[in-house]
Amino acid sequence: DVRRAKSNASCPAPEKKKTKPMKPAKSEGNPCSAVYRRPYRDRVIHLLALRIYKKPELLARLQRDGVMQKDKGTLGKILQQVAKWNPKDNSFSLKEHLFQTLQTDWPGYTEIDKQNLKLILSR
Repeated sequence: DVRRAKSNASCPAPEKKKTKPMKPAKSEGNPCSAVYRRPYRDRVIHLLALRIYKKPELLARLQRDGVMQKDKGTLGKILQQVAKWNPKDNSFSLKEHLFQTLQTDWPGYTEIDKQNLKLILSR
């Protein structure tokens, strides 16, 4: 039985309560902020490259890193462009031709994610 490591291990969800003001995150040191600044479409592509998602879990994963106001409500449109829909389980996987456009050094990827992506791309 092989268990997958959580892909957000290096990027924990922000806590609700804050007792001290946080310092602004630098994109080099904080993968969450680096991913937040990337185009929403690219974020969706790079998540779908690692595994199949259902829309609610993909949305939840994207929200953990933060969603800009202008991107809210655009996930359905982006999925139509970049994903194949499986009606049997209502899941989405990345369209084959988009695997060529992936950045293996995507800032949201953990080392495990990068290794998994190399395996996926070698097939």
